[in-house]
Amino acid sequence: MVAPGDNFHGMTIAEEKGDFSRRLKEAMRKARLDAGPTRFAREFNLRHHGEPVTAQTARKWLYGGALPTQDKLRTLAQWLEVSPHWLRYGEPERAHTTVKQDTATYAVDSAWLGKKFDSLSEPHRKMVLEITRALLRLEGKQ
Repeated sequence: MVAPGDNFHGMTIAEEKGDFSRRLKEAMRKARLDAGPTRFAREFNLRHHGEPVTAQTARKWLYGGALPTQDKLRTLAQWLEVSPHWLRYGEPERAHTTVKQDTATYAVDSAWLGKKFDSLSEPHRKMVLEITRALLRLEGKQ
């Protein structure tokens, strides 16, 4: 019988949250991302296609107070260039699931992209347009 607060793996939920937090911070360190909860939430929301997170939610992830949902976990893993399975459970995943994940990396919802673009400051919108034009020129698609 599983006691309240325990899961089927023998770890408490609090332990799982703490372990996730440690892995998240390790991935951030390797990605050279030094951000507090407010900046972390802002940067995450620029990359996530679903509901945005608050600085409070980011703080909970960073300090062992909560676990992200699967969709948010995938965004975190993609952003930090780690396996979602490792980030959540601390175990390496099988190679075939990594390959499957990489094929969906660049699928972008144009409505989401438009919203994110519109949320940028004017100088940053200009920068994105210039980069896009330069890439199109390089690919001969001007």
